[in-house]
Amino acid sequence: METGTSIDNGYEGIKNGSWFSQFRNGCNPWMARYVYGLIFLLANLLAWALRDYGRGALTEMRKFKNCKEGGECLGTEGVLRVSLGCFLFYFIMFLLTVGTSKTNSSRDKWHSGWWFAKLFMWLGLTIFPFLLPSSIIQLYGEIAHFGAGVFLLIQLISIISFITWLNECFQAQKDAERCHVHVMLLATTAYTVCILGVILMYIWYVPDPSCLLNIFFITWTLFLIQLMTSISLHPKINAGFLTPALMGLYVVFICWCAIRSEPVGETCNRKAEGSSRTDWLTIISFVVALLAMVIATFSTGVDSQCFQFRKDENHEEDEIPYGYGFFHFVFATGAMYFAMLLVGWNIHHSMKK
Repeated sequence: METGTSIDNGYEGIKNGSWFSQFRNGCNPWMARYVYGLIFLLANLLAWALRDYGRGALTEMRKFKNCKEGGECLGTEGVLRVSLGCFLFYFIMFLLTVGTSKTNSSRDKWHSGWWFAKLFMWLGLTIFPFLLPSSIIQLYGEIAHFGAGVFLLIQLISIISFITWLNECFQAQKDAERCHVHVMLLATTAYTVCILGVILMYIWYVPDPSCLLNIFFITWTLFLIQLMTSISLHPKINAGFLTPALMGLYVVFICWCAIRSEPVGETCNRKAEGSSRTDWLTIISFVVALLAMVIATFSTGVDSQCFQFRKDENHEEDEIPYGYGFFHFVFATGAMYFAMLLVGWNIHHSMKK
């Protein structure tokens, strides 16, 4: 009993300590978040390198019989194979940790420790997809479209939770009057960018009145910004301007990404030629998704509560600090999303650098 109490007190000390103390004290759920994030980053860098610079590894790829002289393990299929390995790793971790509720249990120790075993497991699962035939990889690519959509939903809820928390922090400050000027400046800038983005979308993607689908989505985006602002300023809500302004930025960005993904041959996409020369929007998508992943990584406990209709305010001493299952599920769907970003949401062609 005394041992369990000392361990709990040690966990409490690690939790309230600095990030350096979380690393220094070895295996614990707070340090584990950094390690899992690093593994995910390495997997995505590997997928990107295999897509853009994989020709140098062509000789090694010929050793895998399912690569057909290396051609089916580079480019789009190379990204999908690395993504599949990453997805399998985090999905297995999800199955092994979902439902964990107490610290110092066997599943808690598996989540927070056993790093050498999990490192070998990740390396094995990364190599395993390169042994599979192309038909299975193409099937995974189709499924990844839906998994990426699930991640976008999680990303949206996480961003809403973060923006709401940020707004509440500004309103709860003792010097709220001084912060009011900064909040209004930030909100005004966000609204200005939103309006500018909508105008540019009308100019670039509605060259003709017949582009009804583009007109609908751009106008609907503008309507959503107005609706969010009206609800936020309602006396019963009284959330201010900052929350709808920042959410408006995200909605405009999502609309821009969707409309820009139209095929090059479409007459409603005047920026199609420019998109073949530069891929800056994909880079921004990558950065936004990475930031959302960071939010989900370092505030997973908050994010997992966003999916609970009833929130339990009573926390036991030996309760886990965040939902391990949800944590790994976010990374599993994130593996699918990054694959779709790197292949341009089209698994049937090779995307340029």
